[in-house]
Amino acid sequence: MCGIVGYIGNTDAKEILLRGLEKLEYRGYDSAGIAVLNEEGVHVFKEKGRIANLRESVDLSVEAPIGIGHTRWATHGKPSKVNSHPHQSTTSRFTLVHNGVIENYEQIKKQQLAGVTFVSDTDTEIIVQLVEKFVNEGMEVEAAFRQTLSDLKGSYAIALLDNENPETIYVGKNKSPLLVGLGEGFNVVASDAMAMLSQTDQYVELNDKEVVILTKDGYTILTLDGETVERAPYTAELDASDIEKGTYPHFMLKEIDEQPFVMRNIINKYQNENGKLKLDDDIRKAMTDADRVYIVACGTSYHAGLVGKQLIENIAEIPVEVHIASEFVYNMPLLSKKPLFIFISQSGETADSRAVLVEIKKLGHKALTITNVPGSTLSREANYTLNLYAGPEIAVASTKAYTAQIAVLAILAVDSAHAKGIELDFNPMQELAIVANAMETLCNQKEQMENIAREYLAVSRNCFFIGRSADFYVCLEGALKLKEISYIQAEGFAGGELKHGTIALIEEGTPVIALATQEHVNLSIRGNVKEVAARGAYTCIISMDGMQDEEDRIVLPAVHEYLTPLVSVLPLQLISYYAALHRDCDVDKPRNLAKSVTVE
Repeated sequence: MCGIVGYIGNTDAKEILLRGLEKLEYRGYDSAGIAVLNEEGVHVFKEKGRIANLRESVDLSVEAPIGIGHTRWATHGKPSKVNSHPHQSTTSRFTLVHNGVIENYEQIKKQQLAGVTFVSDTDTEIIVQLVEKFVNEGMEVEAAFRQTLSDLKGSYAIALLDNENPETIYVGKNKSPLLVGLGEGFNVVASDAMAMLSQTDQYVELNDKEVVILTKDGYTILTLDGETVERAPYTAELDASDIEKGTYPHFMLKEIDEQPFVMRNIINKYQNENGKLKLDDDIRKAMTDADRVYIVACGTSYHAGLVGKQLIENIAEIPVEVHIASEFVYNMPLLSKKPLFIFISQSGETADSRAVLVEIKKLGHKALTITNVPGSTLSREANYTLNLYAGPEIAVASTKAYTAQIAVLAILAVDSAHAKGIELDFNPMQELAIVANAMETLCNQKEQMENIAREYLAVSRNCFFIGRSADFYVCLEGALKLKEISYIQAEGFAGGELKHGTIALIEEGTPVIALATQEHVNLSIRGNVKEVAARGAYTCIISMDGMQDEEDRIVLPAVHEYLTPLVSVLPLQLISYYAALHRDCDVDKPRNLAKSVTVE
């Protein structure tokens, strides 16, 4: 959700900024802009729509060694050129880009900026106007910037240019991700290391309510009170080749195909040379000491958490609750005496989850983050981290991160069971290797999935997914994938709930996709399929080898019953992909959605 880049050095900044913004397209946006500064002054270029539109508007004759850029996802004010970033102060001395939401912007507008004429409908514009106000009142720019940030309530990641000082970018952060990248003779700013990975792999983490004074030769980190903070850089563990599509038409298809590799990578990372599980002793102790585990997540990660609940309870015999982060933070349930919180997030920057983390840390509870991004906010601020090792996920609709989350949760469950002395006939590494092979088999059956998408969903306005037990959780994820990228109204339901109201929606030709991978409910879900078929539904059954019927459309390779969600979701991912493709939807960047949701 929104993205920031910045560059200061000896090279023309325009192309560096544009390429950096293109690397952030996966986050979701509706407008984009850059501002560059040279001896002639500041030059601002911004457009509604894609970065390709912005490229066409940029004056190639303008050369400047310093600049900032932004992709916007509308929160305050509709998507438009005037509401897009960068924003400028009244005199155009100051130019600013901002991610986040300023909660008290209306109050500041009325009380501190009553005489200012605003150009946009955004909350962002008050920031740049406030900086200029304080400077006009006699403050130095650095002090004015710190004072402005002190007055803000909410979330922000900010980069600011001063027309009268082409040697500095002023940077600030609170609750929204932002990094400083270091090079030789230049430095950069990015909300995601991937944006500037072509320039450097050396980054400095920023904590909330910190300011950075950035020049081409160095950086100074300050608190809002002006105290200096020392912090060394780290090396970003990313491979630039991982964020290229290669020969694939879309990142989503590439990432679906990468899932067998991800399973094998997780196997390698989480076992030692003797083939034994390799987890941190502190994580193991935190799990076994807990009287209840609370999984907190959003969207796809929440669906992975539901599967994780079943894994941890069935394998490790630890009670688990799964909560939607945005609800939990405002309606905290009665907690057990020794809880452990598990936060699941692909990006590690999910604002709703972080809000819960902040609250439970105040209560003194321990937290484990499961994330795909080492060094992300949720990873840094939790007590422990388990990495997904899935590689960068660029498509907005998550695929390989979801399966990686389930695989890591399975390993965590088995490790906890071993620590408790529970005897298991379940070797997660062997079973995940079988899953990887099954995934490869399914990835080679794309034509079959495409035929189903064309046959069932080419002109449908809705679709239902039904399943029982673990299949129900996968149906929730399958429905989310379909609605995310094809805009078909899709819902996942527990098969037994149909007759409690939902079956009223079934009419002639309604597509119903059913999962049948759980032996103990196989006959029950097939009975549910007959119920909807009798009312005119157009049914498609996806079953597991060993429990299939003759009319099933897809038969999945057999895997351990605990891990069926890892393979049953893959056909749903591919069906959703092809449904979107045949409806001419933007597969990787669906409308109104953002990859990394960094504001509540």
